[in-house]
Amino acid sequence: MASSGAPSWANTSRPARPPPIEDHLGTTTSSSNTSGMDELLAPVSTLDEPVMETIMRDVRAVGGKLKAVLLPLDRNKPFGYVGVLQEESVEPSDGQRNVLNQLKDWDLWGPLFICLSLALILSTKAPAKQTSHVFTTVFIVMWIGSLVVTINAQLLGATMSIFQSLCVLGYCVFPLTVSALVIAILEHTWFGTLWLDFIWLALGFVWATRVSSIFVGQFVKRKRRFLALYPVFFFYLLLGWLILLF
Repeated sequence: MASSGAPSWANTSRPARPPPIEDHLGTTTSSSNTSGMDELLAPVSTLDEPVMETIMRDVRAVGGKLKAVLLPLDRNKPFGYVGVLQEESVEPSDGQRNVLNQLKDWDLWGPLFICLSLALILSTKAPAKQTSHVFTTVFIVMWIGSLVVTINAQLLGATMSIFQSLCVLGYCVFPLTVSALVIAILEHTWFGTLWLDFIWLALGFVWATRVSSIFVGQFVKRKRRFLALYPVFFFYLLLGWLILLF
């Protein structure tokens, strides 16, 4: 037969060699790693989550940001936030970085709550005929002022988003809101004097300016940092004047 004279290496009926075992193992491992990453990165659905649990999660997030504002970044000097203007880059420590990360995760529920609280506190102190006007004035000044400061920072090349800036500026009003509440409580006591009101207001003003200045300093170059920060100063100064006025 003609086929009997063919060499053994030319036998086409011989089964094909299986791929190396290493390839099978590598493919299996890669596919398992990919599926694991897909599971980790998959979005978490809250449709089946109880409403109260969703609300409490948002409340805890707002509380964490308020705590970050009340416990601002520690500077080694009493008025160390002024040094932000001279530093080329503001390098936070691990604790400071945690505060910044909390403020970067923006939301507008907290600023809205703070705005309404400040407006209610000042409107209750105003005469009955001026209550609605005071409430509207505080509400408009806070949001329009935050927007003006944000647009100014954006024009100066800030790398933070608009909503992120509105969130930070809104949360940093919280010390001024606390000052307004203290002044309102002590108004009809022996401590309700004008010079004590100035002290409470100065503490809230310094506290608010400190946190917002350090945060804005992270996203604006040193040469333009003063131009980005002085509107922040005037914004909180305007809110402080409204607190004393009403």
